[in-house]
Amino acid sequence: MENKAVKFKCVLHGSFRKHFDEIKRVHGIFSRAGIEVVAPQLSEIKEVRDGFTILESDEAEDPRMTELMYLHHLKSLGENGFSYFVNPEGYIGKSASYELGIAQASNVPCFFLERPADHPGYFHNNSVWEAESLAECIFEKQQLPSPQIHPDEKKIHRLWEELILPGSLVAVGGIIEYDDPGYPQEKEILLVKTHKWGGRYSIVGGKVRRRERLSDALAREVLEETGLRAKIERHICTFDQIENSGYYEGAVQHIFVDKVVKVAAKNVRLNDEAEEFIWTPARYALQELDLEPNARHTVELYLKK
Repeated sequence: MENKAVKFKCVLHGSFRKHFDEIKRVHGIFSRAGIEVVAPQLSEIKEVRDGFTILESDEAEDPRMTELMYLHHLKSLGENGFSYFVNPEGYIGKSASYELGIAQASNVPCFFLERPADHPGYFHNNSVWEAESLAECIFEKQQLPSPQIHPDEKKIHRLWEELILPGSLVAVGGIIEYDDPGYPQEKEILLVKTHKWGGRYSIVGGKVRRRERLSDALAREVLEETGLRAKIERHICTFDQIENSGYYEGAVQHIFVDKVVKVAAKNVRLNDEAEEFIWTPARYALQELDLEPNARHTVELYLKK
């Protein structure tokens, strides 16, 4: 087995023209706490053009391209990623305000140095943190702070969820099996212990991207999460969210498509989405392991077919 700590990532936002020194200070705080700051890259200001700040590390000269490349970093944050807005005295600015809208629409958790004063958005009660306090909280709890909703704002929060969260998400999962020539009587399957399921075991999988085929998505997820090359085999089941499973938000309908995946090796290399892994016969997993509800459902159906 292999143990791995939770890896957190973030993108920093703010007015580079007004608060660049503070952004660099926050960058150092998060980096020292083990949080990977994927953007911005620390470099000096090259020029300010029409109110838009261009850094020496920026690859494009066109501010529109620079901004779009910056926003693409939000897609790489993953489940333990977040945006942090460096906004002294509540000032965000035009560009960062645009980035905030994109981050919120992308369902990226957003935190702020101070409550925004120049952006008419909705911010839950647990979204304002000093950088040092946020880094310490993440380090100690190994998770991002949860939203806190004031009783008077429940209606606003519900409207916000309906606006921001997608109506449905499709996810693929795989029962990864390995035929050991030395033990032909029973195949072993791969299960991973995941942060998102509270330390319980689950199968490997993830969300399907736009314009991505299910099999391609599953092969990608297996490679990203385990380093294994996958051969996608038979379909096991398709089902929607299991009620009270303890992880997914109720405002979203999750559709799960699970398949059998064959691999030719067992040399797993986990990424930061899981803590450890185990190869085991499926029957043993059902009897002895603490499986999250969706994985147990799929393993049971896998054994019946």
